[in-house]
Amino acid sequence: MHKPYSETIELAKALIQCPSVTPNDANCQAILAKRLEKLGFSIYSLPFGDVQNLWAIRSSLPGPLFVFAGHTDVVPAGNLNDWATPPFTPSINGEYLYGRGAADMKGSLAAMITATERFIEHFPNSHGSIGFLITSDEEGLAENGTVKVVEYLKNQGIKINYCIVGEPTARDQAGDTIKNGRRGSLNGILKILGKQGHVAYPEKADNPIHRALLPLNELSHHVWDQGNEFFPPTTFQIANINAGTGATNVIPAALECQFNFRFNTEVTPEILIEKIKNLLQPYGLQYALNYTVSGYPFLTEPGVLLSACTEACEAIVNSTPALSTNGGTSDARFIAPMGTEVVELGPCNATIHCTNESVKISELSSLTKIYERVLQLLLLAKENE
Repeated sequence: MHKPYSETIELAKALIQCPSVTPNDANCQAILAKRLEKLGFSIYSLPFGDVQNLWAIRSSLPGPLFVFAGHTDVVPAGNLNDWATPPFTPSINGEYLYGRGAADMKGSLAAMITATERFIEHFPNSHGSIGFLITSDEEGLAENGTVKVVEYLKNQGIKINYCIVGEPTARDQAGDTIKNGRRGSLNGILKILGKQGHVAYPEKADNPIHRALLPLNELSHHVWDQGNEFFPPTTFQIANINAGTGATNVIPAALECQFNFRFNTEVTPEILIEKIKNLLQPYGLQYALNYTVSGYPFLTEPGVLLSACTEACEAIVNSTPALSTNGGTSDARFIAPMGTEVVELGPCNATIHCTNESVKISELSSLTKIYERVLQLLLLAKENE
């Protein structure tokens, strides 16, 4: 293996060794900062609450600001007995690197660093600037991470022109899929009120479970929109239903239903909530409805960044990447509102959040080359002077 790409594997292993279960960074950012400082990056530690954030920037000649963004935190490992090897002891078996965070997303972080090292080695005086926006709060509440760093950057008058988030996006191999947008996420709680009583005397009570059956069935089968050329139709899913006292002889006083919308750019949270109210109105229910928005949809249309990423993938893995907006949310949702062209481009997502999480070693090599090529296309082009 060519030495620079073996360095990607070694750095990924060093990061996996850090038990950075969200929101704990466990020294990952210090490892990254040390590498970046040697390249001439200015390092800014931006802690908010119990979350560690890193902003690093290397300014060169006038031109665009390109940023690599990602997270050092990982989800819990779960039952350790289910792992073939300890989750925070990186191991190589055959063609794969195993460990929690290998794919999501310490492998990507390692590829970003080594790609940047190679780029600066060959082009120390490129146009524009390179930045790194790293948080330990992506897998958790996402309240003190990227969203706070973006606020900091706005207050400093810093605008990101182009950004790659290293989320695992590929179906089979790095470079086969680019996420150029994400759906929004709306979480809600519908509480249907009734009257508690004895099951033997239903005429003296009002069973909220019975009242909820038909309207919840209608909500779960309703077509909210048709989607558009970039996004699939909005989906509604019931995540939890809770009612009753645990006793078989008691009619409960209320039923609580937790639900989630993954919505596209055809609707807004306000439109969806109003549609729920209209659908419930004929049933004569007494209810309370509360909701929170954990992310709005965004879309990066074809332009400078998508062209560079597509060209890089074609050159390195000989494949034209598919554009996708499916899946969950990511921190790209906080960066896009800056007016930034932002995409997600990373390794295969087959094992993310799974026992025995892994990434193919050759993928990290390809990803390093793709990232390096994107830097060349964006920061060496004459039109960016």
